[in-house]
Amino acid sequence: MGKDVDAIPARIGGAVEVGRLQWESPRLIFRGATRRVFEGEALKGLTAEGPDLVLADGARFTLGEVQAGRWAQAILNPPGRLDKLGVKAGMRAAILNLDDPDFAAELAGRASLSNKFSELDILIYSADSAEDLARIPDLIPMLAERGALWIVSLKGKLLKVKDVEVMAAAKAHGLVDNKVCAFSDTRTALRFTRRRPG
Repeated sequence: MGKDVDAIPARIGGAVEVGRLQWESPRLIFRGATRRVFEGEALKGLTAEGPDLVLADGARFTLGEVQAGRWAQAILNPPGRLDKLGVKAGMRAAILNLDDPDFAAELAGRASLSNKFSELDILIYSADSAEDLARIPDLIPMLAERGALWIVSLKGKLLKVKDVEVMAAAKAHGLVDNKVCAFSDTRTALRFTRRRPG
């Protein structure tokens, strides 16, 4: 869900630099002669003026007219968690092994939460141990043909299983990883789908 562009001119505090601009919600990061991070108050009042993305303090990043508008839209209206997870209205969804009543309520507000674990469009599964990862083969039959399994795990200092372990466990059963997103302040989510024949 981020954005990234290389070799763009920027005017920051009167100096002109060329560097890399990244949007990793909630931060806008510019890597030029020095690394600068803009977030919170620094992004309020951000606008697109012609080809430039302009911050309230006057910093300008020249992206081109179309891209400046798209970046401004993405920064001012970041996608919510359900959007990042690809949850659309009416999808059949279920949650396993995750005790998060707020998320369950959020998901139920958009998707059809199912107690029948079959033909699911999205299955959210929390895995924080080797035992949890060992259950992956039992989860695959619960998915619809194009269904997605999101494996949610603790991150940072709370981490118990590494992303590479989650990916290896899923790939061992024919799944492919195709997306990662922040699930919460303490958890990350990896998306897996069945490998398509080809």
